[in-house]
Amino acid sequence: AKIGVHPRPPDSFAHAMPALLRGAATDGSADGLGLKWVAGFATNNAAGIPAIHATVILSDPLSGEPIAILDGAPITAERTAAVSGVAIRAFAPRVAGRATRAALIGAGTQARSHLPVLGHVLPGLELSLFDRHPERADALAELARASPGVAAVEVAPDARSAVEGADVVVTAASFGPVRQVMTNEWLRPDALVVPIDYATYCAAEVARDADLFLVDEVGQFVANRAAGAFDDYPDPAGTIGGALIAGTTRPPGRVVAMHLGVGLADVIFGRAILATAERLGIGTLLDR
Repeated sequence: AKIGVHPRPPDSFAHAMPALLRGAATDGSADGLGLKWVAGFATNNAAGIPAIHATVILSDPLSGEPIAILDGAPITAERTAAVSGVAIRAFAPRVAGRATRAALIGAGTQARSHLPVLGHVLPGLELSLFDRHPERADALAELARASPGVAAVEVAPDARSAVEGADVVVTAASFGPVRQVMTNEWLRPDALVVPIDYATYCAAEVARDADLFLVDEVGQFVANRAAGAFDDYPDPAGTIGGALIAGTTRPPGRVVAMHLGVGLADVIFGRAILATAERLGIGTLLDR
């Protein structure tokens, strides 16, 4: 679930994202229970502060007692990149005789977290970057050149130049005035498009004309479409997870794998971090 409000600054949001992961134990002792509170303010970039702030709270699944409070911003970045990586591994077009070409639109926190994932699932890739702020793109390019698995990096002069010819396109731009500008004409006919920035770049026609259009959670997508976030977008064929479980074969044409973010991923990552912290004896124990 994702419950949202929109504060006064333009293109801002605040979401409460509760989640329950049902474990194998019938008594619920292995379940995961938690919530992420996340706020995004596009205007923060001009002030030199992060656009996204988040907190993850984990609770005991049998008593409801809070058991951990975690910084949710890095969890958000890493879990988002991980979901993208799963989609890319499953649905990127097969390339022979040359390196895979990937494009990354946006050069913020989400883009940085995607670099190691792209290098891991597409080893030897050639990466093209674009950001509305050239200095941010240049800084990301320096990080990309030092990332394992990334063979070549270029900074494109505009978004279309970055995307044209790319086998895999990840759009991770900040919310703002740009909306649905990346049309079919920009893209290879067999490209995999992974929008993590809602419809900031990806036009409805790209999803509408795709051979396969998937989202991370259908109900959330439909609710956002009803609220005007996805004008003219079609119904998705299903979820990324459902397609993986079903063993869906990649079609020959374009695939769009859009993920808006679900709290379940934050709870899974949070539990793993908590288990590691307990094993290593790190963190701060708070009085009850």
